[in-house]
Amino acid sequence: MTDHEVVIAGGGPTGLMLAAELALAGIDAVIVERRANQELDGSRSGGLHSRTIEVLDQRGIADRFLAEGQVHPFVGYAGTFLDISDFPTRHNYILALWQSRIEPILADWVLVDLGVPILRSREVFGFAQDETGVDIHLADGASLRAEYLVGCDGGRSVVRKAAGIEFPGWDPTTSFMIAEVEMDEEPEIGMRPEGGGIGPVNREKGGGPYGVVLLEKQIEHASEPTPEDLRKALVAAYGTDFGMHSPTWISRFTDMTRQAAIYRAGRVLLAGDAAHVHGPQGGQGLNTGVQDAVNLGWKLAQVVKGISPESLLDTYHAERHPVGARVLQNTMAQVALLRIDERSRALRSTVLELLAMDEPRKRIAGMISGLDIHYDLGEGHPLLGRRMPDLDLQTADGPTRVYTLLHDARGVLLNLDNPGFDISPWAGRVRLVQARHDGHWELPVLGEIAAPRAVLIRPDGYVAWVGELTDANLPSAVETWFGAASPA
Repeated sequence: MTDHEVVIAGGGPTGLMLAAELALAGIDAVIVERRANQELDGSRSGGLHSRTIEVLDQRGIADRFLAEGQVHPFVGYAGTFLDISDFPTRHNYILALWQSRIEPILADWVLVDLGVPILRSREVFGFAQDETGVDIHLADGASLRAEYLVGCDGGRSVVRKAAGIEFPGWDPTTSFMIAEVEMDEEPEIGMRPEGGGIGPVNREKGGGPYGVVLLEKQIEHASEPTPEDLRKALVAAYGTDFGMHSPTWISRFTDMTRQAAIYRAGRVLLAGDAAHVHGPQGGQGLNTGVQDAVNLGWKLAQVVKGISPESLLDTYHAERHPVGARVLQNTMAQVALLRIDERSRALRSTVLELLAMDEPRKRIAGMISGLDIHYDLGEGHPLLGRRMPDLDLQTADGPTRVYTLLHDARGVLLNLDNPGFDISPWAGRVRLVQARHDGHWELPVLGEIAAPRAVLIRPDGYVAWVGELTDANLPSAVETWFGAASPA
Protein backbone atom coordinates (compact mmCIF):
# COMPACT_ATOMS: atom_id res chain seq x y z
CA MET A 1 0.00 0.00 0.00
CA THR A 2 1.50 3.33 -1.03
CA ASP A 3 1.01 6.69 0.67
CA HIS A 4 1.48 8.49 -2.65
CA GLU A 5 2.14 7.44 -6.21
CA VAL A 6 5.12 9.80 -6.51
CA VAL A 7 7.20 11.54 -3.84
CA ILE A 8 9.23 14.57 -4.98
CA ALA A 9 12.21 15.50 -2.83
CA GLY A 10 12.65 19.26 -3.08
CA GLY A 11 10.20 22.09 -3.63
CA GLY A 12 12.29 24.45 -5.76
CA PRO A 13 11.36 25.37 -9.35
CA THR A 14 12.12 21.88 -10.69
CA GLY A 15 10.18 20.04 -7.98
CA LEU A 16 7.23 22.43 -8.25
CA MET A 17 7.06 22.09 -12.03
CA LEU A 18 7.23 18.31 -11.83
CA ALA A 19 4.45 18.28 -9.22
CA ALA A 20 2.29 20.38 -11.55
CA GLU A 21 2.86 18.08 -14.51
CA LEU A 22 1.94 15.03 -12.45
CA ALA A 23 -1.15 16.73 -11.01
CA LEU A 24 -2.37 17.69 -14.48
CA ALA A 25 -2.12 14.01 -15.39
CA GLY A 26 -4.13 12.96 -12.34
CA ILE A 27 -1.22 11.50 -10.35
CA ASP A 28 -1.15 11.58 -6.55
CA ALA A 29 2.15 13.35 -5.85
CA VAL A 30 3.56 15.01 -2.75
CA ILE A 31 6.53 17.35 -2.29
CA VAL A 32 8.90 16.96 0.66
CA GLU A 33 10.62 20.32 1.28
CA ARG A 34 13.10 21.18 4.02
CA ARG A 35 12.20 24.89 4.04
CA ALA A 36 9.33 26.08 6.23
CA ASN A 37 8.04 28.32 3.41
CA GLN A 38 8.92 29.36 -0.14
CA GLU A 39 11.24 32.16 0.94
CA LEU A 40 14.86 32.15 -0.26
CA ASP A 41 18.02 33.54 1.32
CA GLY A 42 18.48 36.01 -1.51
CA SER A 43 17.18 36.63 -4.99
CA ARG A 44 19.04 33.66 -6.58
CA SER A 45 18.57 33.02 -10.30
CA GLY A 46 17.55 36.06 -12.28
CA GLY A 47 15.64 35.15 -15.42
CA LEU A 48 13.50 32.89 -17.58
CA HIS A 49 14.65 32.00 -21.08
CA SER A 50 12.44 31.79 -24.16
CA ARG A 51 11.85 28.05 -24.12
CA THR A 52 10.95 28.05 -20.43
CA ILE A 53 8.44 30.86 -21.00
CA GLU A 54 7.02 28.83 -23.89
CA VAL A 55 6.66 25.84 -21.55
CA LEU A 56 4.77 28.01 -19.07
CA ASP A 57 2.67 29.32 -21.96
CA GLN A 58 1.85 25.71 -22.89
CA ARG A 59 0.28 25.37 -19.45
CA GLY A 60 -1.53 28.72 -19.60
CA ILE A 61 0.41 30.45 -16.81
CA ALA A 62 3.09 32.50 -18.64
CA ASP A 63 1.17 35.73 -18.03
CA ARG A 64 1.57 35.31 -14.27
CA PHE A 65 5.33 35.62 -14.66
CA LEU A 66 5.26 38.25 -17.40
CA ALA A 67 3.17 40.49 -15.15
CA GLU A 68 6.03 40.68 -12.64
CA GLY A 69 9.19 40.60 -14.75
CA GLN A 70 10.96 42.81 -17.26
CA VAL A 71 11.43 41.81 -20.88
CA HIS A 72 14.86 42.17 -22.50
CA PRO A 73 15.41 41.17 -26.16
CA PHE A 74 18.73 39.41 -25.68
CA VAL A 75 20.52 36.54 -23.96
CA GLY A 76 23.86 36.77 -22.21
CA TYR A 77 26.93 34.86 -23.32
CA ALA A 78 30.42 35.32 -21.87
CA GLY A 79 29.81 38.92 -20.88
CA THR A 80 28.17 40.00 -24.13
CA PHE A 81 24.55 40.19 -25.25
CA LEU A 82 23.03 38.37 -28.23
CA ASP A 83 19.89 39.86 -29.74
CA ILE A 84 17.04 37.34 -30.16
CA SER A 85 14.30 39.79 -31.12
CA ASP A 86 14.22 38.27 -34.62
CA PHE A 87 13.72 34.71 -33.34
CA PRO A 88 10.46 33.06 -34.53
CA THR A 89 8.71 32.74 -31.17
CA ARG A 90 6.15 34.77 -29.27
CA HIS A 91 8.70 35.01 -26.48
CA ASN A 92 11.83 36.28 -28.23
CA TYR A 93 13.36 37.73 -25.09
CA ILE A 94 14.61 36.87 -21.63
CA LEU A 95 12.31 37.68 -18.72
CA ALA A 96 14.23 39.33 -15.88
CA LEU A 97 12.60 37.96 -12.76
CA TRP A 98 14.33 36.79 -9.59
CA GLN A 99 13.91 33.22 -8.42
CA SER A 100 12.59 34.67 -5.16
CA ARG A 101 9.49 35.65 -7.19
CA ILE A 102 9.49 32.75 -9.64
CA GLU A 103 9.07 30.19 -6.86
CA PRO A 104 6.05 31.79 -5.12
CA ILE A 105 4.24 32.18 -8.44
CA LEU A 106 4.87 28.51 -9.27
CA ALA A 107 3.96 27.42 -5.75
CA ASP A 108 0.65 29.30 -5.88
CA TRP A 109 -0.26 27.44 -9.08
CA VAL A 110 0.85 24.06 -7.74
CA LEU A 111 -0.56 24.26 -4.22
CA VAL A 112 -3.66 26.43 -4.66
CA ASP A 113 -4.80 25.75 -8.22
CA LEU A 114 -3.71 22.13 -8.57
CA GLY A 115 -3.94 21.06 -4.93
CA VAL A 116 -0.58 19.28 -4.60
CA PRO A 117 0.33 18.80 -0.91
CA ILE A 118 3.74 19.89 0.34
CA LEU A 119 5.34 18.55 3.51
CA ARG A 120 7.34 21.52 4.82
CA SER A 121 10.23 21.47 7.27
CA ARG A 122 10.76 17.84 6.26
CA GLU A 123 13.70 16.28 4.46
CA VAL A 124 14.43 12.99 2.71
CA PHE A 125 17.15 11.15 4.63
CA GLY A 126 17.34 7.91 2.64
CA PHE A 127 15.28 5.24 0.95
CA ALA A 128 15.02 1.57 0.03
CA GLN A 129 13.41 0.44 -3.19
CA ASP A 130 11.99 -2.89 -4.23
CA GLU A 131 10.09 -4.24 -7.24
CA THR A 132 6.84 -2.46 -6.40
CA GLY A 133 7.87 0.82 -4.80
CA VAL A 134 10.16 2.92 -2.65
CA ASP A 135 10.22 3.29 1.13
CA ILE A 136 11.34 6.87 1.76
CA HIS A 137 12.88 7.73 5.12
CA LEU A 138 12.58 11.28 6.41
CA ALA A 139 15.06 12.99 8.72
CA ASP A 140 12.47 13.26 11.52
CA GLY A 141 12.04 9.47 11.60
CA ALA A 142 8.82 9.32 9.60
CA SER A 143 8.55 7.35 6.36
CA LEU A 144 6.54 7.36 3.16
CA ARG A 145 5.79 4.67 0.61
CA ALA A 146 5.60 5.61 -3.07
CA GLU A 147 5.76 3.94 -6.44
CA TYR A 148 8.48 6.38 -7.55
CA LEU A 149 10.82 8.88 -5.92
CA VAL A 150 12.22 11.88 -7.82
CA GLY A 151 15.19 13.77 -6.44
CA CYS A 152 14.84 17.50 -7.14
CA ASP A 153 16.91 18.26 -4.05
CA GLY A 154 19.77 20.28 -5.50
CA GLY A 155 23.45 19.86 -6.21
CA ARG A 156 24.14 18.12 -2.87
CA SER A 157 21.22 15.76 -3.54
CA VAL A 158 20.64 13.22 -0.79
CA VAL A 159 18.57 11.17 -3.22
CA ARG A 160 21.38 10.98 -5.77
CA LYS A 161 23.92 9.95 -3.15
CA ALA A 162 21.62 7.36 -1.58
CA ALA A 163 20.93 5.90 -5.02
CA GLY A 164 24.68 5.46 -5.56
CA ILE A 165 24.58 7.46 -8.79
CA GLU A 166 28.00 8.77 -9.79
CA PHE A 167 28.42 12.51 -10.25
CA PRO A 168 31.51 12.93 -12.45
CA GLY A 169 32.79 16.25 -13.70
CA TRP A 170 35.28 18.99 -13.01
CA ASP A 171 36.36 20.78 -9.83
CA PRO A 172 35.96 24.56 -9.61
CA THR A 173 38.45 26.94 -11.22
CA THR A 174 36.78 30.18 -10.11
CA SER A 175 34.94 31.41 -7.03
CA PHE A 176 32.51 34.33 -6.82
CA MET A 177 31.16 36.12 -3.79
CA ILE A 178 27.50 37.09 -4.10
CA ALA A 179 25.55 39.36 -1.78
CA GLU A 180 22.60 41.69 -1.36
CA VAL A 181 23.49 44.92 0.46
CA GLU A 182 22.62 48.57 1.00
CA MET A 183 25.10 51.26 -0.13
CA ASP A 184 25.40 54.89 0.98
CA GLU A 185 26.99 55.90 -2.32
CA GLU A 186 25.69 55.28 -5.85
CA PRO A 187 27.71 52.26 -7.06
CA GLU A 188 29.09 51.59 -10.50
CA ILE A 189 26.23 49.70 -12.15
CA GLY A 190 26.96 47.07 -14.78
CA MET A 191 28.94 43.95 -15.56
CA ARG A 192 32.68 43.60 -15.02
CA PRO A 193 35.04 42.24 -17.71
CA GLU A 194 35.83 39.15 -15.64
CA GLY A 195 32.14 38.54 -14.90
CA GLY A 196 29.93 39.68 -12.07
CA GLY A 197 29.23 43.30 -11.21
CA ILE A 198 26.66 45.40 -9.34
CA GLY A 199 22.98 46.00 -10.07
CA PRO A 200 19.78 46.98 -8.28
CA VAL A 201 17.75 44.11 -6.83
CA ASN A 202 14.59 45.94 -7.92
CA ARG A 203 15.40 46.31 -11.59
CA GLU A 204 12.34 48.39 -12.35
CA LYS A 205 12.67 50.92 -9.52
CA GLY A 206 16.47 51.10 -9.35
CA GLY A 207 18.42 52.19 -6.29
CA GLY A 208 19.18 49.95 -3.34
CA PRO A 209 19.39 47.33 -2.17
CA TYR A 210 22.05 46.17 -4.61
CA GLY A 211 23.08 42.74 -5.80
CA VAL A 212 26.85 42.31 -5.84
CA VAL A 213 28.77 39.52 -7.60
CA LEU A 214 32.58 39.62 -7.44
CA LEU A 215 35.32 37.29 -8.64
CA GLU A 216 37.58 36.12 -5.83
CA LYS A 217 41.31 35.41 -6.03
CA GLN A 218 40.98 32.25 -3.94
CA ILE A 219 39.00 29.22 -5.01
CA GLU A 220 39.00 27.29 -1.73
CA HIS A 221 37.71 28.86 1.48
CA ALA A 222 37.76 27.57 5.05
CA SER A 223 34.69 29.50 6.19
CA GLU A 224 31.57 31.29 4.99
CA PRO A 225 32.06 34.83 3.65
CA THR A 226 31.69 37.77 6.06
CA PRO A 227 30.76 41.43 5.53
CA GLU A 228 34.44 42.29 5.93
CA ASP A 229 35.33 39.83 3.14
CA LEU A 230 32.77 41.54 0.92
CA ARG A 231 34.10 44.98 1.80
CA LYS A 232 37.65 43.97 0.88
CA ALA A 233 36.46 42.43 -2.40
CA LEU A 234 34.63 45.65 -3.34
CA VAL A 235 37.69 47.77 -2.60
CA ALA A 236 39.91 45.40 -4.63
CA ALA A 237 37.56 45.59 -7.62
CA TYR A 238 36.37 49.21 -7.50
CA GLY A 239 38.75 51.05 -5.20
CA THR A 240 35.87 51.72 -2.78
CA ASP A 241 33.17 49.81 -0.92
CA PHE A 242 30.52 52.45 -1.85
CA GLY A 243 29.58 52.73 1.83
CA MET A 244 28.31 49.17 1.88
CA HIS A 245 26.25 48.17 4.92
CA SER A 246 23.33 46.06 6.12
CA PRO A 247 23.90 42.90 4.02
CA THR A 248 20.74 40.80 3.74
CA TRP A 249 22.83 37.78 2.86
CA ILE A 250 26.30 36.85 1.58
CA SER A 251 27.25 33.61 -0.12
CA ARG A 252 29.61 32.06 -2.65
CA PHE A 253 29.32 30.06 -5.84
CA THR A 254 31.87 28.42 -8.11
CA ASP A 255 32.04 26.99 -11.60
CA MET A 256 32.13 23.40 -10.33
CA THR A 257 30.71 21.33 -13.18
CA ARG A 258 29.23 17.87 -12.68
CA GLN A 259 26.50 15.69 -14.16
CA ALA A 260 24.81 12.54 -12.91
CA ALA A 261 26.00 9.51 -14.88
CA ILE A 262 22.39 8.29 -15.10
CA TYR A 263 19.12 10.11 -14.48
CA ARG A 264 17.29 6.96 -13.41
CA ALA A 265 18.12 4.09 -11.07
CA GLY A 266 15.13 1.77 -10.96
CA ARG A 267 12.25 3.64 -9.32
CA VAL A 268 14.40 6.64 -8.43
CA LEU A 269 14.94 9.54 -10.83
CA LEU A 270 16.82 12.85 -10.75
CA ALA A 271 15.98 16.27 -12.17
CA GLY A 272 17.35 19.80 -11.99
CA ASP A 273 20.49 20.52 -9.96
CA ALA A 274 20.37 17.01 -8.51
CA ALA A 275 21.25 15.85 -12.03
CA HIS A 276 23.59 18.66 -13.15
CA VAL A 277 25.52 21.55 -11.60
CA HIS A 278 27.57 24.16 -13.42
CA GLY A 279 28.54 27.82 -13.38
CA PRO A 280 25.73 30.39 -13.65
CA GLN A 281 27.02 31.84 -16.92
CA GLY A 282 24.11 32.23 -19.34
CA GLY A 283 21.52 31.80 -16.58
CA GLN A 284 20.63 28.27 -17.68
CA GLY A 285 20.38 26.24 -14.46
CA LEU A 286 16.83 26.96 -13.33
CA ASN A 287 15.59 26.84 -16.92
CA THR A 288 17.18 23.46 -17.60
CA GLY A 289 15.64 22.04 -14.43
CA VAL A 290 12.13 23.23 -15.25
CA GLN A 291 12.45 21.70 -18.71
CA ASP A 292 13.71 18.44 -17.17
CA ALA A 293 10.49 18.34 -15.15
CA VAL A 294 8.26 18.91 -18.18
CA ASN A 295 10.02 16.15 -20.11
CA LEU A 296 9.71 13.70 -17.21
CA GLY A 297 6.26 14.49 -15.80
CA TRP A 298 3.93 13.11 -18.49
CA LYS A 299 6.13 10.05 -19.04
CA LEU A 300 6.19 9.18 -15.35
CA ALA A 301 2.42 9.71 -15.17
CA GLN A 302 1.78 7.26 -17.99
CA VAL A 303 4.01 4.63 -16.39
CA VAL A 304 2.33 5.05 -13.00
CA LYS A 305 -1.09 4.66 -14.63
CA GLY A 306 0.06 1.50 -16.43
CA ILE A 307 -0.55 3.10 -19.82
CA SER A 308 3.10 2.88 -20.90
CA PRO A 309 5.86 0.40 -20.02
CA GLU A 310 8.71 1.42 -17.70
CA SER A 311 10.97 1.66 -20.76
CA LEU A 312 9.33 5.03 -21.51
CA LEU A 313 11.26 6.40 -18.52
CA ASP A 314 14.52 5.51 -20.27
CA THR A 315 13.73 8.17 -22.88
CA TYR A 316 13.97 10.77 -20.11
CA HIS A 317 17.68 10.09 -19.65
CA ALA A 318 18.21 9.60 -23.39
CA GLU A 319 16.71 13.03 -24.17
CA ARG A 320 17.68 15.19 -21.21
CA HIS A 321 21.20 13.93 -20.42
CA PRO A 322 22.61 15.29 -23.73
CA VAL A 323 20.84 18.61 -23.11
CA GLY A 324 22.42 18.84 -19.65
CA ALA A 325 25.84 17.87 -21.02
CA ARG A 326 25.64 20.66 -23.57
CA VAL A 327 24.78 23.19 -20.85
CA LEU A 328 27.85 22.04 -18.92
CA GLN A 329 30.03 22.50 -21.99
CA ASN A 330 28.79 25.97 -22.86
CA THR A 331 29.09 27.25 -19.29
CA MET A 332 32.67 25.98 -19.10
CA ALA A 333 33.39 27.69 -22.43
CA GLN A 334 32.02 30.96 -21.04
CA VAL A 335 34.18 30.69 -17.92
CA ALA A 336 37.24 30.23 -20.14
CA LEU A 337 36.28 33.23 -22.28
CA LEU A 338 35.83 35.44 -19.20
CA ARG A 339 39.32 34.85 -17.80
CA ILE A 340 41.34 38.04 -17.66
CA ASP A 341 44.75 36.82 -18.83
CA GLU A 342 45.88 38.15 -22.20
CA ARG A 343 45.46 34.89 -24.11
CA SER A 344 41.88 34.49 -22.88
CA ARG A 345 41.18 38.11 -23.81
CA ALA A 346 42.49 37.46 -27.31
CA LEU A 347 40.29 34.38 -27.62
CA ARG A 348 37.25 36.28 -26.34
CA SER A 349 37.86 39.09 -28.83
CA THR A 350 37.91 36.55 -31.67
CA VAL A 351 34.74 34.81 -30.46
CA LEU A 352 32.92 38.14 -30.12
CA GLU A 353 33.82 38.97 -33.73
CA LEU A 354 32.24 35.68 -34.79
CA LEU A 355 29.13 36.31 -32.66
CA ALA A 356 28.62 39.61 -34.45
CA MET A 357 27.83 37.54 -37.54
CA ASP A 358 24.27 36.37 -38.05
CA GLU A 359 24.62 32.58 -38.14
CA PRO A 360 26.95 32.23 -35.12
CA ARG A 361 24.71 34.60 -33.14
CA LYS A 362 21.64 32.51 -33.91
CA ARG A 363 23.38 29.22 -33.09
CA ILE A 364 24.70 30.31 -29.71
CA ALA A 365 21.57 32.28 -28.77
CA GLY A 366 19.40 29.34 -29.81
CA MET A 367 21.39 27.10 -27.49
CA ILE A 368 21.32 29.45 -24.49
CA SER A 369 17.59 30.16 -24.88
CA GLY A 370 16.73 26.45 -25.24
CA LEU A 371 14.89 27.08 -28.51
CA ASP A 372 17.15 24.84 -30.59
CA ILE A 373 16.77 21.65 -28.50
CA HIS A 374 16.49 18.64 -30.77
CA TYR A 375 15.69 15.20 -29.39
CA ASP A 376 16.90 12.35 -31.57
CA LEU A 377 13.64 10.74 -32.67
CA GLY A 378 14.94 9.46 -35.98
CA GLU A 379 15.36 10.76 -39.50
CA GLY A 380 12.74 12.69 -41.41
CA HIS A 381 11.15 16.11 -41.39
CA PRO A 382 13.27 18.80 -39.64
CA LEU A 383 10.42 19.36 -37.18
CA LEU A 384 10.73 15.83 -35.77
CA GLY A 385 12.09 15.96 -32.22
CA ARG A 386 11.97 19.77 -32.03
CA ARG A 387 9.65 22.17 -30.22
CA MET A 388 6.35 22.76 -31.98
CA PRO A 389 5.95 26.40 -33.10
CA ASP A 390 3.06 28.23 -31.46
CA LEU A 391 1.08 28.72 -34.66
CA ASP A 392 -2.12 30.69 -35.01
CA LEU A 393 -4.81 28.19 -36.01
CA GLN A 394 -8.29 28.31 -37.43
CA THR A 395 -10.58 25.56 -36.13
CA ALA A 396 -14.30 24.81 -36.24
CA ASP A 397 -14.52 26.31 -32.75
CA GLY A 398 -12.78 29.50 -33.83
CA PRO A 399 -9.20 30.80 -33.76
CA THR A 400 -6.74 29.40 -31.27
CA ARG A 401 -3.02 28.81 -30.75
CA VAL A 402 -1.05 25.55 -30.65
CA TYR A 403 0.10 26.18 -27.07
CA THR A 404 -3.49 26.75 -25.95
CA LEU A 405 -4.19 23.17 -27.07
CA LEU A 406 -1.51 21.95 -24.63
CA HIS A 407 -2.91 23.55 -21.47
CA ASP A 408 -4.19 20.23 -20.11
CA ALA A 409 -0.83 18.49 -20.74
CA ARG A 410 -2.25 15.92 -23.16
CA GLY A 411 -0.90 14.87 -26.53
CA VAL A 412 -2.31 16.54 -29.64
CA LEU A 413 -2.61 15.23 -33.18
CA LEU A 414 -2.86 18.38 -35.25
CA ASN A 415 -4.43 17.59 -38.62
CA LEU A 416 -3.91 20.33 -41.18
CA ASP A 417 -4.85 18.50 -44.37
CA ASN A 418 -7.77 16.20 -43.50
CA PRO A 419 -6.37 12.73 -44.33
CA GLY A 420 -9.01 11.18 -42.05
CA PHE A 421 -6.97 9.97 -39.06
CA ASP A 422 -8.54 7.61 -36.55
CA ILE A 423 -7.00 7.80 -33.08
CA SER A 424 -10.07 6.64 -31.18
CA PRO A 425 -8.06 3.73 -29.67
CA TRP A 426 -6.09 6.42 -27.78
CA ALA A 427 -9.10 8.50 -26.71
CA GLY A 428 -8.34 10.49 -23.58
CA ARG A 429 -4.62 10.37 -24.20
CA VAL A 430 -4.36 12.18 -27.52
CA ARG A 431 -6.66 14.91 -28.77
CA LEU A 432 -7.37 15.16 -32.50
CA VAL A 433 -7.63 18.76 -33.69
CA GLN A 434 -8.68 19.63 -37.23
CA ALA A 435 -7.22 23.01 -38.09
CA ARG A 436 -5.82 25.31 -40.74
CA HIS A 437 -2.75 27.51 -40.56
CA ASP A 438 -2.23 30.33 -43.02
CA GLY A 439 1.41 31.30 -43.12
CA HIS A 440 4.91 29.94 -43.26
CA TRP A 441 6.60 27.62 -40.77
CA GLU A 442 9.88 28.75 -39.23
CA LEU A 443 12.15 27.28 -36.57
CA PRO A 444 14.83 29.10 -34.57
CA VAL A 445 18.32 28.65 -36.04
CA LEU A 446 17.07 26.45 -38.92
CA GLY A 447 14.80 29.01 -40.57
CA GLU A 448 11.82 28.20 -42.80
CA ILE A 449 10.69 24.58 -43.17
CA ALA A 450 8.17 22.80 -45.35
CA ALA A 451 4.64 22.86 -43.93
CA PRO A 452 3.63 19.33 -42.85
CA ARG A 453 0.20 17.80 -43.38
CA ALA A 454 -0.10 16.75 -39.73
CA VAL A 455 1.96 16.62 -36.54
CA LEU A 456 1.79 14.55 -33.35
CA ILE A 457 2.71 16.80 -30.44
CA ARG A 458 3.77 15.35 -27.10
CA PRO A 459 2.54 16.97 -23.85
CA ASP A 460 5.94 18.67 -23.45
CA GLY A 461 5.45 20.46 -26.78
CA TYR A 462 7.92 18.42 -28.85
CA VAL A 463 6.96 16.82 -32.16
CA ALA A 464 6.88 13.01 -32.11
CA TRP A 465 5.64 12.38 -35.67
CA VAL A 466 5.25 14.41 -38.84
CA GLY A 467 2.68 13.40 -41.45
CA GLU A 468 3.59 13.51 -45.10
CA LEU A 469 1.52 11.75 -47.78
CA THR A 470 0.71 8.72 -45.66
CA ASP A 471 -0.19 8.03 -42.05
CA ALA A 472 1.35 4.54 -42.14
CA ASN A 473 3.74 5.26 -39.25
CA LEU A 474 1.24 7.15 -37.10
CA PRO A 475 -0.11 4.19 -35.06
CA SER A 476 3.45 3.15 -34.20
CA ALA A 477 4.37 6.67 -33.10
CA VAL A 478 1.23 7.05 -30.98
CA GLU A 479 1.83 3.67 -29.34
CA THR A 480 5.48 4.54 -28.63
CA TRP A 481 4.64 7.74 -26.78
CA PHE A 482 1.10 7.15 -25.51
CA GLY A 483 0.87 3.43 -24.86
CA ALA A 484 -0.93 0.55 -26.52
CA ALA A 485 -4.31 1.07 -28.16
CA SER A 486 -7.30 0.46 -25.92
CA PRO A 487 -9.65 -2.38 -26.89
CA ALA A 488 -12.68 -1.30 -28.87
